Amino acid sequence: MEGFIAIYIFILAGFVGYEVISKVPVILHTPLMSGSNFVHGIVLVGAMVVLGQAEGFSEQLVGFIAVVLAAGNAVGGYVVTERMLEMFKSSKGDK
Repeated sequence: MEGFIAIYIFILAGFVGYEVISKVPVILHTPLMSGSNFVHGIVLVGAMVVLGQAEGFSEQLVGFIAVVLAAGNAVGGYVVTERMLEMFKSSKGDK
């Protein structure tokens, strides 16, 4: 029963997140993306805690995959944010 409640909350969070993000002006997407990178860092810490408490091969494998995916997501988010911030820099220093 707890699994169904968790899935229900996850689906509701997805709908709320979609509605909130769709209402944000385009100029605020970069700061919002930086904030989401912070959240992904918390997900990475959570995955590492879960991996540290895992018992057995299957739990350790799932925990390792979670850590790899969370790390890739956080690093990728920071790389994309950096590229977007480069787009806002003026080119006055180049001339």
